Amino acid sequence: MSVNKAGTGKKWAVVAGLLVGLLVILGVAYALDVVSGKGKLPRKTSVGGVDISRMEPQAAIDKLESELGGATAEPVTVTAGEETSQFIPEQAGMSLDFAAAVESIPEASMNPFARLAAFFGGPQEIDVDADVNPASLEPVLNRLTDELSVDATDGQVVIEEGDVNTVDAELGQTVDRGQLEDGVTHDWLDPSGVEVEPVEVEPVINQDKVEDFASGPAKAALSGPLELTGRNDVTASLDKAAISSFVGVEKKDDNLELVIDTAHAQELFDATLAETETEMQNAKISFAGGSLQVTPHSDGEVIDWETTLRDFNKRVLDEEPRKWDAAYEDEPAEFTTEEAQNASFDEVVGEFTTSGYSDASGRNIELTAQMVNGAVISPGDTFSLNGYTGPRGTAQGFVESGIIIDGHAGTAVGGGISQFATTLYNAAYFGGMTDVAHTPHSYYISRYPAGREATVYEGAIDLVFKNDAQYPVQIQTSVGGGSVTVKLMGVKTVDVESVNNGRWAQTSPNRMELSGDDCSPSSGAPGFTTSDTRIIRDLSGSEISRETTTTVYDPQPIVTCS
Repeated sequence: MSVNKAGTGKKWAVVAGLLVGLLVILGVAYALDVVSGKGKLPRKTSVGGVDISRMEPQAAIDKLESELGGATAEPVTVTAGEETSQFIPEQAGMSLDFAAAVESIPEASMNPFARLAAFFGGPQEIDVDADVNPASLEPVLNRLTDELSVDATDGQVVIEEGDVNTVDAELGQTVDRGQLEDGVTHDWLDPSGVEVEPVEVEPVINQDKVEDFASGPAKAALSGPLELTGRNDVTASLDKAAISSFVGVEKKDDNLELVIDTAHAQELFDATLAETETEMQNAKISFAGGSLQVTPHSDGEVIDWETTLRDFNKRVLDEEPRKWDAAYEDEPAEFTTEEAQNASFDEVVGEFTTSGYSDASGRNIELTAQMVNGAVISPGDTFSLNGYTGPRGTAQGFVESGIIIDGHAGTAVGGGISQFATTLYNAAYFGGMTDVAHTPHSYYISRYPAGREATVYEGAIDLVFKNDAQYPVQIQTSVGGGSVTVKLMGVKTVDVESVNNGRWAQTSPNRMELSGDDCSPSSGAPGFTTSDTRIIRDLSGSEISRETTTTVYDPQPIVTCS
């Protein structure tokens, strides 16, 4: 076989010629590109999204100022995850330096391959140097941080109506302050805005804690009924719904905690087991028929709740048996039959007198005094004026007299009884009795001591006090000569001092015009605030207690009758 060497050589000559021609063309193109780009910016160069490729530097600066000069007044969006916010660059202390940005752009490379790559590569984005005022930037960064942050939501466990319910925990987010500042100061001209990576914030009560607590203590609390057995096989059983009423969940420190209202649980148990208790009864004294009559005392036996509920929290948490027996204790009478039989009513424990009332009021005061006269209040007992007298209407002989109604003088059956209430209140006050309930008049009545008086109204306003002394007291009353006196007789154990602390915060009366036969004109009187301090000492002079009561009196209106 023979090879055509002449043909082969000819082909290579053609290829060589083509390559040389291509190189010449590329060389010419390269030379033209270098010459045409002399003193101009490189290809595919942009600033803030504005194309300034192959432009003279000054022309590029002019174009940037034209298209981006107002950018500092335009809002820039900052995004972190799902949260967005905005800021105005000039309000953040930012100003632009386009000349510095253009000057920072390197000249096009003389490397032919680099120039060739510039034809096909992506644009070269150049940052604009921005002058930043740190004092103006700081509050903007603070606001952006707040608005791009989301508080984490703690999970919850709720026990209600016999069920355990949960609320899922939710992650929050914040942003890295350094990353935010870098993005705001360098990427703010990016047409797509500034984007920073959110930083997850874990809730204090996360989902794991929620699930652990719901399946642990909360589930244990409702694992079954709580059964407390008392005397005579009476059992109080609290089901899940009842347990839910005294068991709750609270956040404590960084965890969930079961909160048990033992006092409420006791009330629920007691509603059933009260019938198994025998309440003690103090001896009672009366003077029916004019002689001392004694109702004997009886000791009681009641549930010892402190012992019975000693491990109650563990029972709720299913760490101790949920069924157990109640413990009982004796409850001796506080005032025995012997003490009642030997009771003495020879000393004045407390006494007070008031004067000045109309004939009609005097009739009502006298009837009330007769009802109350001789009443005995044993140690530990409470006296209620309304409860003791019962109804005070026309059927009982009471008549119409003056009262305060709707802030002004009026009349009603039983008017004037408040004067007896004030007299009794003061006798109890100086007798060292414990004030349970008393209500002062709405405006001041000059015949009573300011801040130390009381009104009553059947079925609505009562006078109630308790005998916390160790001896019984008897109420003795007398009415006559325009005065009413109430004495508490018994064994005196204390001395009582009353200190009025003056008047302040005076208020002026309003005017009102009324009509009708029962209208009572008045020149009015100012209102004021006062207080009274009761100091109780034993008979040797040592202070036992000191209590101050503040009373606010409304102004008595100026009433004209038409």
